[in-house]
Amino acid sequence: MAMGSSDVEGDKYRSYLRGEGEKNTTWRFGAPPSYDVVNKLFEEGRTKIWPPGSLGEEVQNLVKTWEMEVFHKANLDDFKTLDPNNYTFSLNGRKGLTLEEIGKLGGGYNPLLQTSLPENLRGYNPEKETSESSHKAFTTTFPRGFALEILQVYSGPPEIVYKFRHWGYMEGPFKGHAPTGELVEVYGMSIFTVDEHNKIVKIEFFYDPGQLLGGLLKGEKLGTSSEGTTSSCPVLRTG
Repeated sequence: MAMGSSDVEGDKYRSYLRGEGEKNTTWRFGAPPSYDVVNKLFEEGRTKIWPPGSLGEEVQNLVKTWEMEVFHKANLDDFKTLDPNNYTFSLNGRKGLTLEEIGKLGGGYNPLLQTSLPENLRGYNPEKETSESSHKAFTTTFPRGFALEILQVYSGPPEIVYKFRHWGYMEGPFKGHAPTGELVEVYGMSIFTVDEHNKIVKIEFFYDPGQLLGGLLKGEKLGTSSEGTTSSCPVLRTG
């Protein structure tokens, strides 16, 4: 059961990046993204290596490819991993959002950082961020990328249930907070529902956004002393 093929010309973990099938793709930031830097972080920091051809490897590549498409492809017709007419996304049990509704939220990280907190308590306010500002905020704070690995797959298609880990090093500022250099990681669960063509029609994410934002807002406010902001974590500091 193949949920996507390896795109050797573009990226060994992500399909639909380059090649003949993408020659007319409209890219949100003007060109196909390069994942060389984050792939290095992933390969150095992953805790699970899936056997070639395993369900775990297929799910991991599907999730990475889906993430690439929703962050970087501007036109719905260019999406290959999902069915744009039937797709919905929900976070922590909220009502599912269509692609049109996601677009109104600004796309990017905004759907993943929806919050019920009062506005004055939001370290990151998705209602005031665009796709571009969201992208800039996270690429600035994670210059080596924000890597993803699948830790466990509990069921295969049509309802793919898996546990994930996302991680990066806060080596740039975030929303007025100085970089700490520390590891920031997030764990969670997700359910991808695919149709008979292996196109994603429904995604449900379950995780604590505070795990992410807590690590990004702990640095000193910029303008105050930033002594002691080098990483105390010796892992993966080879750059």
